[in-house]
Amino acid sequence: MSALENQSGTEARGGDLVRRHRLSTRIWHWVNAVTLLVLLMSGLMIFNAHPRLYWGEYGANFDYAWFEIGQRGGEGYLRIGSLSVPTGGVLGSWIDPGGVERYRAFPWWATLPSRYSLVDGRVWHLAFAWVLAVGLAVYLIWSLVNGHLRRDIHIPRREWRRADIWRDIKNHARLRFPAGSAALRYSFLQKISYALVLFVLIPLMILTGLGMSPATDAWAPLVTQLFGGRQSARSVHFLCAWALVGFVLVHIAMVMLAGPWNEMRSIITGKYRLPHDRADRV
Repeated sequence: MSALENQSGTEARGGDLVRRHRLSTRIWHWVNAVTLLVLLMSGLMIFNAHPRLYWGEYGANFDYAWFEIGQRGGEGYLRIGSLSVPTGGVLGSWIDPGGVERYRAFPWWATLPSRYSLVDGRVWHLAFAWVLAVGLAVYLIWSLVNGHLRRDIHIPRREWRRADIWRDIKNHARLRFPAGSAALRYSFLQKISYALVLFVLIPLMILTGLGMSPATDAWAPLVTQLFGGRQSARSVHFLCAWALVGFVLVHIAMVMLAGPWNEMRSIITGKYRLPHDRADRV
């Protein structure tokens, strides 16, 4: 059964149950969901050790930080450049489960482990960084072999026309999702989003992770130099992490709005029921 056919082998229409996601896509999706969560939470624990970001090679407490989470007089704040905002007991200053006020950037429920442990945070982070890097390599190679990248992610020249891009943006803003067999094809915004994640954000996360490591200077000093220094690599790493968080939040929102049961079934079992379009109702 192809993606455009129903279970009886005829052309798929609205209401038909069809195959949507290949097994490799489903496995990589769920492995990545767990991996990114662990990397985020352990990364926040590592950030708690020094909650300031700099540009360049070096950065210490008395150097100017472009980003900082801290506390003054027991009140937490977040500062970006010259703009500083209070964080209301969520960041910089918060109460732990034992009722003790803590002065660290991110609270216990957002970090792995929940207690402060830089060593354990690094162990979790580095272990799952390997899962992310190896998983990305295997997924990309397999997607090249089975044609997934060419068929579903590649954006042909005709789709770059301004009218197509603008129409896709308006349809998403108005929650007008594709129906019938068109629901099986990625829209322009989906393709560009997945391409940015696959070929920009995750590779940047891996490269900047290497760029922050002093050991990388011994075998690949160009990696650190590429980002203008170890502290710049750390800043880019942090920004890419939150860009991935933003992508995941939008992704979850779209799943909920498009029909959570049908969407979840497709990414678990691979089967998807096509939404009805006007032609199916006549």
